Amino acid sequence: MAGEKTAKAKAWALFDRIVERAAPGGEHTNPWSRSADGKRAYQPDYDTLCQLLGVPLWLKANTQSGVPALALDVWLSYELRRAGFGADQTWPRPQHPRILPASVANLLEALPKKDAAAIRELIKKEGAITGVTSASAKILGKNYLKQVDVIITDWSTGPELLISTKRMDSSFGKNAPNRVEESYGDAKNLRLRHPQAALGFVFGLSASALVEEPGTAEWLFDLLAKLGQEDDAYHATGLVLMEYSGAAVVDDGEEGEDGIPEEPGVEPQDDVVPAADGDVEKTIARLPKVKIRLDATPEELNPGRFLAAMVDRVLSATPVTMHKAARKRRAEPAQL
Repeated sequence: MAGEKTAKAKAWALFDRIVERAAPGGEHTNPWSRSADGKRAYQPDYDTLCQLLGVPLWLKANTQSGVPALALDVWLSYELRRAGFGADQTWPRPQHPRILPASVANLLEALPKKDAAAIRELIKKEGAITGVTSASAKILGKNYLKQVDVIITDWSTGPELLISTKRMDSSFGKNAPNRVEESYGDAKNLRLRHPQAALGFVFGLSASALVEEPGTAEWLFDLLAKLGQEDDAYHATGLVLMEYSGAAVVDDGEEGEDGIPEEPGVEPQDDVVPAADGDVEKTIARLPKVKIRLDATPEELNPGRFLAAMVDRVLSATPVTMHKAARKRRAEPAQL
C-alpha cells in the first residue's frame, strides 16, 4: 500500500502542474466551437490529455496503483472546468483535497479572511478529514455503493453528473468481458437511484488492441456504443484510444479498490501531495509521448461528442439560474 500511495502522490504533483499550465491563473479556454454551417461542437484539449497519460508511463505505474485510470479522471474533471463548471464543483478538484463539499467551500468564502485562512491551512495539511474531505467518493446506487471517478454533486441537488472510467492496456480478450459487464451493472445501479444525473462511462484502451486483437476491439467498440444507447444505462459513452511511443502500462488486473465505507459519501484517504522529486517542469518535458487515435475511434464514442452530451444533459436537467458560466460558454462558441 505504501508504494501505491507514493505512486499516486508523485502522479498528483505532475497532474496538478500539467493542469495548472493548461489553465494559467485558473483561466480555461472555451471548448465550444461553431462551424461555418452553424453546427456547435465540443473541442477537447487533447494536448493536455496526452501529457496526463504520459505520467503513469513515466512512473511505470501499474493498473492496480490506480494512477493510469486517474489520468483520465483528472482530464475529464479539467474538461468540465473548461466547459464552465467551478473548480470546487467538479471532483477531483485541481488541488488537495480532491473532494470538498460545496457547503464547505461556500463556508470558506463567507468567513472572514483570517478565519478562512486557518481552516484552509488545516484542510491543506490533513490527509483527509472524516466526513469533510477525501480523495475519492462513493455514491449510493439502488443496491450498493459505487466509487464514482468524476462527479458534480451538492446536498441541495443530489448528484448532477456521474462519470465512471476504466482502462485496459493488455490482455484484451481476457479482461474486456469482465470490465464491460461490471460497467453495465454499475450503470443500472446508479441510474435507478439517480435518474436525473448525467451518467457517463469512458473507456481508455491501448491502440495496440487494433493490431493484437482486432476482433476483440471491434466487439468492445460495439458494446461500448450500445451501453450509451439504452434507456436505462448510460446517457453517453466515450472511448480514449491511446497509442504509446514506448513501453505500455502494466495491466495487472483491476484497479485497486478501497473497502466499502459504512456510510455513503466521501471516504477518507490520504492524498496529500509531497514536494515533487527533482524539477517538475523538466519531468513533464521528458514524459513519454502519447497519441490519441481519433482516426480509429467510432464517431459515437468520440470524446468530444461524449463531453458535449454530458454538459448538455446537466444543463437541460437544471434551471437556467444554475450553472450560468457553463451556459454562457456553450452559448458563445468560437467560430471555426
